[in-house]
Amino acid sequence: MQAPQATVNDRRIAALLLHREIEDFNSAYAAALDDGRLNDWTEMFTDDAFYVIISRENADRGMPVGLVYCENKGMIQDRAFAVEKTEMFAPRYLRHIIGNTQVLGEEHNGDIRARANYVVVQVLFDRPEAKLHQVGVYHDKFRRFGSELKLAERRCVYDNLLVDNALCLPV
Repeated sequence: MQAPQATVNDRRIAALLLHREIEDFNSAYAAALDDGRLNDWTEMFTDDAFYVIISRENADRGMPVGLVYCENKGMIQDRAFAVEKTEMFAPRYLRHIIGNTQVLGEEHNGDIRARANYVVVQVLFDRPEAKLHQVGVYHDKFRRFGSELKLAERRCVYDNLLVDNALCLPV
C-alpha cells in the first residue's frame, strides 16, 4: 500500500526546509568567520560540541589528531580568545565559500547528519593577490535547540597537502 500523496509531499517539504535551514546556518557561520565575529562563531556550537580541523590523510586512516582539536565549547571559546587576543600573524581578509550541502539523515536522538564542501580564500593586507588557503569538507552533526540549529560536531577535513602557517584561524 502506498503512502498518500499528501504524506509524501509533507516529507519532501520538510526535507527541503531542513536543507535550506542548514544552508542558512552555513552562510551565517561563514559570515561570522569572515567578519571576525569569533564570539558569534562560538555560539553556533553546543556545550558538548566537538570541533576538529584534520588532514584528509589522517581522517582516512582513522587517526584523530588534528591541527585544531576542541572537545567542547569551552575549548572552542579558548581558541577564539587565543586568535583574538594572543596570537600574532599578518592581518588578512578571509572568505569562506560553503556549498554542495547534503543532509545525510537523522539519528535516533534527533541529531542531524550533514556534509558540505568548503573553500577558504585569504588576502593578506600587503599583497595584491588572493590565495587559496584551504579546501575540504565539513562532516557535521547538528542538534536542534528550540527553533535553532547548533553544531554538536564539525569535522573539517582538508584536502591540501600543505597548509599555510595561518591555520590558527577557524575554518
